[in-house]
Amino acid sequence: MKSSKRSYGHKIIPLTVLALSPLAIGTGHASPLALPSPLTFQAGPLGTLNVQGVASGYAVWQDNKFAGSGNPGNKSASADISNGQVIIQKNSGLVQFYLQAGAYNVMSLGSNFVSTGTFTQNTFGALPVGYLEIAPTDNFNVQIGKLPTLIGAEYTFSYQNWNIERGLLWGQENAVNKGVQANYTMGPVTASVSWNDGFYSNRFNWMTGMLTWAINKQNSVFFQGGGNLGQTEYAYSSIATTPLQNNESIFDVGYTYTGANLVVTPYVQYTSVPASAIQALGAGTRKTSTIGAAILADYSLTDKISIAGRVEYISNSGNPNDGAANLTGFGPGSHAWSLTVTPTYQDGGFFARAELSYVTASMQSGTGFSGSNGLAQNQLRGMVETGFMF
Repeated sequence: MKSSKRSYGHKIIPLTVLALSPLAIGTGHASPLALPSPLTFQAGPLGTLNVQGVASGYAVWQDNKFAGSGNPGNKSASADISNGQVIIQKNSGLVQFYLQAGAYNVMSLGSNFVSTGTFTQNTFGALPVGYLEIAPTDNFNVQIGKLPTLIGAEYTFSYQNWNIERGLLWGQENAVNKGVQANYTMGPVTASVSWNDGFYSNRFNWMTGMLTWAINKQNSVFFQGGGNLGQTEYAYSSIATTPLQNNESIFDVGYTYTGANLVVTPYVQYTSVPASAIQALGAGTRKTSTIGAAILADYSLTDKISIAGRVEYISNSGNPNDGAANLTGFGPGSHAWSLTVTPTYQDGGFFARAELSYVTASMQSGTGFSGSNGLAQNQLRGMVETGFMF
């Protein structure tokens, strides 16, 4: 975390733009890497445009081999591009827009990796985020297109977060959805509501919302919620759409403290999938839920060096014999803990960081982490990421 500056003005900033700033108070999301000031140029009738970009790569090692036979399958180490993206935006006037294009890879705790090319192609494509914004006033705007989620305390792309990998609770949250979103700010309160396709399912039966109250310059609270208002029996066979989570209801409640050098965000999460959806998907016979909690923190040692930490817990209701579904990947009746530590160095547009993470889970129903028998209950992973931003 290079800065704890926050904006308490009345102008609404698009949520993805907030993700690119040192800290996004309006969403409960936070990012440690301070992007340099954007390049600006005049684009004729489009007006003034801002351009930013990220080029970074990662290397990873874990004690259990990656599953599968493809890249990086059957290996304990791998390396690839984490971000190769360019951002073009117009953030003034009645009609605005935001475009983010390129390659990316999303790494998350306890999950296998795929190559960056495969991930980009099979999730959100070469334009993962892009929307048109109508902003009639400084306090109100409407966005339509491919939007970042309103749910959770972590963003999708690695450079937007305190840690390189997303956490266990992130696995129950959507990342990018197609839809329309309205944002309104009144004093210290910010509210957003969205009609969208949930987990990028292309079926527009989801509604999500977010409410944030900035109590003062150091303290804020947020509430996020949403879910499928119908039932989605068909889901695209891509990494982006998880059929069970695409039928869930999800609620997050959290708090953020921002001091001179320390930022801390604890939050709790609850999700539930109805029995009718679970039965339709052939994943079980009864309603199943998860409950989770996390604490994310970042401490700035100097203006160039910081260290972030994350502690999480999540549990899956039911047991292997009562018809409950496997929502967490660890099986009905399971629970899991994680610990992640990420020191970061940034000097201007250059950044480098390392990460050590540990996950332990009480596995059920024959599930397990990658490994020689696929049933390991613990996973230790080390990562490095470095690159440039402009």
